[in-house]
Amino acid sequence: MTTGFIGSVVAFAVALLIGGLAIYISARVIADTDDYSHAVITALVGAIAWALTAWIPLFGPVIALIVWIAVINWRYPGGWLQAVLIGLVAWISALVILFVLNGFLGLGIGAFGVPGV
Repeated sequence: MTTGFIGSVVAFAVALLIGGLAIYISARVIADTDDYSHAVITALVGAIAWALTAWIPLFGPVIALIVWIAVINWRYPGGWLQAVLIGLVAWISALVILFVLNGFLGLGIGAFGVPGV
């Protein structure tokens, strides 16, 4: 039982760090900010916001996406358009990172804090 718990904690931490890396890359490109820890916290808050809203029947995923972008807008300068661009580039970055890690290294991990990957 302890091994399963530790494995879950490690998997969560790795997935959070990957989600944070995707947001970091995106924010670096779009908003010219350079703070990885800020990106990891953004991934964590965004994932919590997603989890609290995605379950809503019918419109949950749309509401969750708007709330996730609102978290990015709150955490980074530049307004809503820049937040949408940061979210889009973070999503693409996460796909590329996961393709490399899972495709070439066969790790089988995800990106916590970036929806849909």
